[in-house]
Amino acid sequence: MNDVEGVRNWWQELAGLVLPAECGGCGRAREVLCPECRAVLGGTAPFRVRPVPEPAGLPAVHAAARYADEVRAALLAHKERGVLALARPLGVALAGAVRVGLGEEGVGVGEGPPPPGDVLLVPVPSTPATTRSRGHDPVRRIALVAAGELRRAGLAVRVAAVLRQRRAVADQAGLSARERLENLVGALTVVPGGVRVLGGGPVVLVDDLVTTGASLAEAARAVRAARAAAPEPPVPPRRLRRSSRGEEARAAPERVSRAGRTMGRGASERVSRAGRMGRVECGEGGRAVYAGVTREGREVRPSGAGAGGGGEGVCGAGEVLCAAVVAAPPDSFEINRN
Repeated sequence: MNDVEGVRNWWQELAGLVLPAECGGCGRAREVLCPECRAVLGGTAPFRVRPVPEPAGLPAVHAAARYADEVRAALLAHKERGVLALARPLGVALAGAVRVGLGEEGVGVGEGPPPPGDVLLVPVPSTPATTRSRGHDPVRRIALVAAGELRRAGLAVRVAAVLRQRRAVADQAGLSARERLENLVGALTVVPGGVRVLGGGPVVLVDDLVTTGASLAEAARAVRAARAAAPEPPVPPRRLRRSSRGEEARAAPERVSRAGRTMGRGASERVSRAGRMGRVECGEGGRAVYAGVTREGREVRPSGAGAGGGGEGVCGAGEVLCAAVVAAPPDSFEINRN
């Protein structure tokens, strides 16, 4: 079966690249995605989105585009009809949302401190049956394109597909926001060996679409639970990374506590009194859940709109920094009041 699916995927991808039938957004002939639809998908800066009601534990989510008309058609064509050539423009759009999310968290973008290791893009998984019926994993495919785009921009990023379904769930279509949350509670888990992979750097959850936020909230819960159950916080290895100006600088991690917290000597973090006990501030107004290392041990403190409160956090390996999606419903886009 794997060989058959591999041949089918190869043929679909080849046909989509060589003989595009129509634009995935508007149906224009002989275009994978026409210039007008590309502009709708990625012509504006990604926005912060907030589902209503907002699930508890949902990290800050940024979307590249509004889920309507051409964007909706392109996502469905890639996901359900296997138009694999659309992975490229969709992945580029997702990369933009990831970049904005990291920038707001003050990590690895602009003058922010480099993350401790690679940024890990963790895709939200579909059920195995759904993946088999589609013949491909659309979110993972888009995430791989996004990671490549971000690496070309000078950011150390890789995809870590460490989540899987651990129990059957009902079809989300037709369920209310509350029913979707109940349907997905406890549905995801980290695969064996996934905790070690999560030790490679901070986490950005990625998906093609957010509606109620239930899937992203459950994914965040699964990552946090796996990390909390680990015997000790993993220490990322020393890495050689490339700056946005093309210069190479070696991040020199050092232990700041027995728990293995690390910070780069050349990073521009502000170190407070809490930082002397193991906390490193990674920008202001962090919205994800961070762990602060104190002399009494490790505490997990939620921050942001979904968790009640702002504050300072640690940018550590395995921490859920934020989430990024290609699209979100128009009514979930947060109004910029600045």
